[in-house]
Amino acid sequence: MPVYVNGELVLYGFVGDSLWREGFTSNEVLQALAEHGSDEDLSVRINSGGGYAFEGQAIYNALYAHKGKVTVYVDAIAASAASIIAMAGDEIVMRAGSEMMIHDPSGLTFGTADEHEKAKTALDKLGSQMASVYAARSEKKTDDVRQVMKDETWFTAEEAVASGYADKADVAKAKPVSAFDYRIYSNAPGHLVALSSDKGWSLSSAVSLNAASVAPTGQQETPMADQTGAKEKPSDTETVKAAAAADTKARIKEITSLDEAKGRGEMANHIAFETDMDVVAAKAMLAAAPKVPEASEQSQEQDGANPAAYEAERLRSSSQSMPGQKQPGAVASIDRGNIFASRAATMKGA
Repeated sequence: MPVYVNGELVLYGFVGDSLWREGFTSNEVLQALAEHGSDEDLSVRINSGGGYAFEGQAIYNALYAHKGKVTVYVDAIAASAASIIAMAGDEIVMRAGSEMMIHDPSGLTFGTADEHEKAKTALDKLGSQMASVYAARSEKKTDDVRQVMKDETWFTAEEAVASGYADKADVAKAKPVSAFDYRIYSNAPGHLVALSSDKGWSLSSAVSLNAASVAPTGQQETPMADQTGAKEKPSDTETVKAAAAADTKARIKEITSLDEAKGRGEMANHIAFETDMDVVAAKAMLAAAPKVPEASEQSQEQDGANPAAYEAERLRSSSQSMPGQKQPGAVASIDRGNIFASRAATMKGA
């Protein structure tokens, strides 16, 4: 569905991709903000079960930098990365019956013990940065918020307001929740788990369908050698892949070489290598972001829940969050969340 509708930003579906025919990306949000105008007040409607953490953070940064007043309405649900986006609102309004969830980031690591240790350090760092955002909004201690995240906490509209993560609960009735595989969360409410099963909202199935819709067909004919014995010509598929690889390489070089990338190296690298954002949008996002001082880690500790300090520090992170995996005791199960993250990363890099 469109992101910019009747002068409002409508963020429904998966954060960072289109699954179950819904979803939105940071690039789409930046384009919508440019169309809306940076000085104009803005209404943002959220109905999302979550998605990619860095996409959520990029959208949070864009909304936080918006000069006009930003009013966020949680139409049904703001979970995981979507709850980070919600924190950018100057006012956050929860519809009656809506829900919010915050939790610790998670990811997939493959390799040696050292690689797993690096991933743990990166995830801990990312979790602390996310906690700074929630703490700044709720006026709670960062350590207290981090524990709430580790517990994967779900809030009703009234509970979100009471805990400081929203400003008021509205009387307007919440809309049906957006499609998402809520079964991957450890503490998801029963009605969301049942709804995912009833609707067939499976992450693995959604990713497979999404990949199939953009992949070349398996029936493409390979040109045969001509009758004179000349060498076989490369197939159209090979030519397209070579051209795409060249375009990708040029785009990465252009983004990382931008003047706006100076002092914002981590963010420039993330945009260049981990997203499909074009050069124009990347330039705009980098220009709006603060430069990172060398002593950002020390200043993060000193500034505590200072939003500006968070903005600088979070750019130094190099991890990506996916929803936490549900762990049903000692019963063996397929790690759907991690498998999805691995497949999504492979698909993006193809």
